[in-house]
Amino acid sequence: MCEDDHTGIGRRAVFATGAAAALTWGSVSFASAAPREQRRRTVRGTLPTGSPDFVYVPVEIPAGVREIHVAYSYDRPAVPAGTAGNALDIGLFDERGTGLGGRGFRGWSGGARTEFFVRADDATPGYLPGPVRPGTWHIALGPYTVAPQGLSYEITITLTYGEQGETARPVYPPERAKGRGRAWYRGDCHLHSVYSDGRYTLAEIARLAREAGLDFINSSEHNTHAAHAHWAPEAGDDLLVMLGEEVTTRNGHVVAVGTDPGTFVDWRYRARDNRFGRFARRIRRSGGLVVPAHPHATCIGCNWKFGFGEADAVEVWNGAYTPDDEVALADWDGMLAASVRNGGGWLPAMGSSDSHRAPDVIGRPQTVVLADDLTREAILEGIRAGRSYVAESAAVSLSLTASGGRGEHAGIGGRLRVDDDTPVTVRLEAAGVPHGTVRLVTDQGVLFTSTLPASGSGVVEWPTTASYAAYVRAELRHATAAGPLPGALAAFTNPLFLGRG
Repeated sequence: MCEDDHTGIGRRAVFATGAAAALTWGSVSFASAAPREQRRRTVRGTLPTGSPDFVYVPVEIPAGVREIHVAYSYDRPAVPAGTAGNALDIGLFDERGTGLGGRGFRGWSGGARTEFFVRADDATPGYLPGPVRPGTWHIALGPYTVAPQGLSYEITITLTYGEQGETARPVYPPERAKGRGRAWYRGDCHLHSVYSDGRYTLAEIARLAREAGLDFINSSEHNTHAAHAHWAPEAGDDLLVMLGEEVTTRNGHVVAVGTDPGTFVDWRYRARDNRFGRFARRIRRSGGLVVPAHPHATCIGCNWKFGFGEADAVEVWNGAYTPDDEVALADWDGMLAASVRNGGGWLPAMGSSDSHRAPDVIGRPQTVVLADDLTREAILEGIRAGRSYVAESAAVSLSLTASGGRGEHAGIGGRLRVDDDTPVTVRLEAAGVPHGTVRLVTDQGVLFTSTLPASGSGVVEWPTTASYAAYVRAELRHATAAGPLPGALAAFTNPLFLGRG
């Protein structure tokens, strides 16, 4: 065994790739290692506060290597209250390089693991199996936060020599399940497993999704598509598994929903780099939807700063209902009003669990989509069109329609095309929330409220005109004990528009 230290800055290059600034250390060499035995190198370094978003450690991989194993650790000194401590993410790029777009991407585990391996026939979850070819590989470090004292790290790279195994051809889940024709389908498009920073296995997610009454889910691991090739055994006639990624940048997270199998979306940029549009187009070219996640979340780097010009929908409700969801709901409603004022398109809302581990509840909340069938294409088309509502569980349901005097009719996400002064009847059917409060919200604000009976089911009707309400959307909230603030959200719909438009 041999060891080398990088105890300071050493040989390095600081560069901007058109994305977030990055730093590359001098390389780690195994050139003297004899074949068919195990060799090890350990490198150490310290990153100061204000380090680039990504630091790359080049590793020279000679011929004859069967497996690469990486283990790392870093110090966690005490810091003053209100000051971020150390957090260091990690991933791997192969000899094809670290260029933006991810041609050389071989995996990412963020801060969820302290070690990983890659070889031709297998890899740690979050990493891609495949040939270990000679050349310059890179260990990618992401100093998420750095304490005032700096961040000291140690990386141990172990190469195992020998004959490489065979890389299996990936098998992906089908894009169709046994649906009910045109119907309302329930799904959760944002959840995590052991393939990123979750604790659920894929089998556990599938079981819990079925128990929650879901018809579809979307694979959305942080910054990796490694789970795509492992979902096929968990899909079935009763559960459509779509494939995607949660693209976790330093200026917000975006969920790629329903992309082609094997699609990787890079995350190594900030809003100031003007690169998000490129990767939003990448998602759409692969058939998916661009959905900013938890836009007002309070975690570091989670708040959405890219704007919504490239979005296909927005995740308004994320996990258990909290104040940041209330802010996101109000912000989204403001965007609806602006779309009416400007005569432009509007952005549909979604809700997802963002489940990682127990006690996170898969399917809380869930997006309920009116689709022509239970297929990837039909579900995505329904979400894109806004023919959907969000509910906290399968026990809660809503139906929102509007009708005119001559038989005109429209539902959620649609438009009732009537003259401004034509009498319109808005009808809401709700179920699943005993003593819940029903609210009809328009571009003027909340214009109608009602209370459900103890059974939790009821029907309300509200007369209006297009001149009075440019759109109507419904909220169903839990009862509150006292005070002027509304209760926690149980469900809400996308809008129904009124007027010629």
